[in-house]
Amino acid sequence: MEFLFLIFLSKPVWMWLVFLAIVITLMVFDLGVLNKGDHELGVAESLKLSAFYIFIAILFGGYIWWAWSSGTLVTSDGTNPVAAYFQGYIIEKVLSIDNVFVISLIFGYFAIPRKYQYRALVWGIIGVIILRGIMIAIGAELISTYAWVTLVFAAFLAFTGIKMLVVPEGDTDVSKNPVVKFVSRHMNVTKDLHGQKFFVRAPHPTTGKLVLFATPLFVALLVINVADLIFAVDSVPAIFLITTDTFIVYTANIMAILGLRALYFALAALVHRFHYLKYALAVVLIFIGLKGFYSYFFGKFDPYLSLAITVGIIASGIFYSLWKTRGQPLEGRP
Repeated sequence: MEFLFLIFLSKPVWMWLVFLAIVITLMVFDLGVLNKGDHELGVAESLKLSAFYIFIAILFGGYIWWAWSSGTLVTSDGTNPVAAYFQGYIIEKVLSIDNVFVISLIFGYFAIPRKYQYRALVWGIIGVIILRGIMIAIGAELISTYAWVTLVFAAFLAFTGIKMLVVPEGDTDVSKNPVVKFVSRHMNVTKDLHGQKFFVRAPHPTTGKLVLFATPLFVALLVINVADLIFAVDSVPAIFLITTDTFIVYTANIMAILGLRALYFALAALVHRFHYLKYALAVVLIFIGLKGFYSYFFGKFDPYLSLAITVGIIASGIFYSLWKTRGQPLEGRP
């Protein structure tokens, strides 16, 4: 049992295993209990399930507070892990909201019925857990080797925030997505869905032999995971400017993403009411970028003040959006 106390990415192995056990349990619960059969998630059920995931994330934040206060958890960079975890969680959550529209377009392009969408999103989290882990490990190694990389992250975030403020959003054409083009040229893909199956065996149109075909559900899942990887280009540098502790970076990211799958169906119906949240998020990214420069040259920025500023900006964006769009009906089904 000594291996449980070995250090991996600045934390004991047992601490990583506990977190992964929580994630696996939630995935099994999602796929094996909540979504055992074909199930169409409504807005009300989506909000309830999302509240459950937020509760789990808050509980885990409580565990981080307990571990930190008892001396069990010490961050590798000396930052306050509680403030860093919640600030990273909030930023990742809001960035995820901004990505719902793209996911909705992908499902629409492949004509994926709502009753299959949730299962695809839950399976997608498995890919996200692996891909985010790789990106975070690379980011941590770069920062530990070249401290000036934080300045690159800071400049990138500030630039991204300014771009979001001044450049209007363009139309997203899924048919022009490189992944869609690649799959259509190099894989056998069925024209029709086959329930919840990602792959089926069917006769080849030329040879007549049974070969393996991917279904549109699998292609949609693949495109969504690649899109999430692109989304991570914003979120991973953002949280690395809050803390460089890989455990806090990874857990905050994954906890936020876990809940997105549940919240998606409510967000898809409400996203038009959060128009001004994009501008609040842009201001937060600029703030985090500037804070990165400040921390590099002058020392650590107060973590609780940083958390309060982030929450204040995001809350202002949410309330202003809801006030400006009051009276507008929900899109989609209740």
